[in-house]
Amino acid sequence: MLLIALSGCSSGLESIDTRTNRLMRESAERLAGGAVAPEPPHLSVPDVSDPRLRDKRPGSNNPGTSELRFSVADEARDVKARLERLQDEDLEPEGPTKLDLLGCFQQAQITAREHITAQEDYALAAIRLLVEQHGFSPQLFNNTILGYSNTRVDGVQTENILRVMNELGVRQRLPFGGQVAARWIWEASEDLRNEATAEYRQSSALALDGRVPLLRGAGDVAQEGLIQARRSLVYAARTYEDFRRSFLVSIARDYFNLLLQQDGLANQERQLESLRSLENRQREWNEAGRLPEFEVNLARNNVLNAEANLANARESYILALDRFKVRLGLPPSARIEILPFELPIPEPDISLDDATRAALAFRLDLQNRRDQLDDSARAVRNAKNNLLPDLDIAGGVRFQTDPDTQVGGVSYEFDNSSYNASVTFGLPLDREVERLQLRTATIGLQRAQRDFERFRDELVLDVRSRVREIDRARFNFNLAEERVKITQRRAEEQAIREDEVDTQRLVDTANDLLQAEQARDQARTDLRNSVLDYLLATGQLRVRRDGRFDPLPGMNLSAEEVPAPQPASEPIFQEWPTPIPKRDGAAEPEPAVPGEPEEP
Repeated sequence: MLLIALSGCSSGLESIDTRTNRLMRESAERLAGGAVAPEPPHLSVPDVSDPRLRDKRPGSNNPGTSELRFSVADEARDVKARLERLQDEDLEPEGPTKLDLLGCFQQAQITAREHITAQEDYALAAIRLLVEQHGFSPQLFNNTILGYSNTRVDGVQTENILRVMNELGVRQRLPFGGQVAARWIWEASEDLRNEATAEYRQSSALALDGRVPLLRGAGDVAQEGLIQARRSLVYAARTYEDFRRSFLVSIARDYFNLLLQQDGLANQERQLESLRSLENRQREWNEAGRLPEFEVNLARNNVLNAEANLANARESYILALDRFKVRLGLPPSARIEILPFELPIPEPDISLDDATRAALAFRLDLQNRRDQLDDSARAVRNAKNNLLPDLDIAGGVRFQTDPDTQVGGVSYEFDNSSYNASVTFGLPLDREVERLQLRTATIGLQRAQRDFERFRDELVLDVRSRVREIDRARFNFNLAEERVKITQRRAEEQAIREDEVDTQRLVDTANDLLQAEQARDQARTDLRNSVLDYLLATGQLRVRRDGRFDPLPGMNLSAEEVPAPQPASEPIFQEWPTPIPKRDGAAEPEPAVPGEPEEP
């Protein structure tokens, strides 16, 4: 029995994982709408026998000043060349993993920490339901008691008894309150007072008893934990699906911002080349006596400013790229290259009222808030039940072996039986705490109602602003494109009449063209994001299992326009979850079990 008890500590985890995955799949299927459930690998209990876990005074690495070293850089070093070399190592890595938008979606589904945490939250909701379901299933129990007693009267030993009792039974919680239990009780005793006169006695009994409440604690209130766990799993399914949608939009936003910075770098590099050409031309004209020297210095100053701006922009892009790698769950040392990708999502033609109706009907987080309002109302009903008096009925029957037989064995006779029944009525003389709990639940319901109404109203405001944002983004994009065309025509005209245009006007045109191109690229990015934000805000965004955007009917997108993501050439996969690191910081992940979990 001891071996069975010890082995039970680690056995059955695979069955738990299988049942957890089945619950998540079932809840996702009931949610419909293309909702998916995560399929985390089966996990084994990690090794937690490291002595450092019990260390009451973990060591620290905090060396003194004398043990540290600081190397002073040479002020005469070529800072520009060094900075360019360091930045080029990050911008042009050897053998990088090439990721477009779809590749980023796929990688995020595997390694992004936010996604893994969302999967774990979903799984924990399923595990909590399994706990509640187990409470309403038949539960076996076995207790073995080994006892010894010694009795002395006036210094003389009268009893020296060894007793062994084993109780094996099953108990069952009733769905509307109370429980029943069936037990088999075996008992043996040995009088050890004298070996010659030792007496051994053994008996056993079968017992069935139960208790059922009729007022307080009766009805659905007895299933409150199970009801809430089932509803919470529905909430978790909605929350996970809503997370997948918002996560796609968030990853797309970061990706488009990286593309925007790439375009900005290209624009600044073109501007720098243009300013350098202008500087060379002005210097030649100065040497020919056609321009004063201050014109050359003016052009040179603008070249220096452009070089500084380009270096700053490159550093900002490198930092944003490193943060994006961390967002995807990749180590900062990973070599990736962001490839351009156009997500062909057309702009919707919808009114404010239609968008509002869609959001009120489809938003999963709003549905959670609405159902959680019912939870608060149910809490008031349960609190009112606690004010009722106690009225319980109980009863039992017991069959035992013949008491006149020294060794009873397992022979039971109906003549050797006992029955009992009782009714317990408790007056509610002191229900002060219960009344306070009812008042608390009532206030909680009123607060939940206000919070729901505020959330709903703010949702409506957000949806209406998302619709207007699409038209504003399109309007700004059209203006930005027109501004670029006008500035390009001005630059072309100045190039034709370059001998009549002074240096400042040429520099101003180059700067205006750069700003116009940056404004156009920003407007294009805002337009992309505004359409995704609209779909997310109205609850109409759909995400496939592999993380791809699922186009809606009417978008007129072919399969070629939304291709399947290509796997990363060097994917960096982290197990789910990350195992406990060893003392040296290295982790030893458990191998994932591939394939679909088997049904029990």
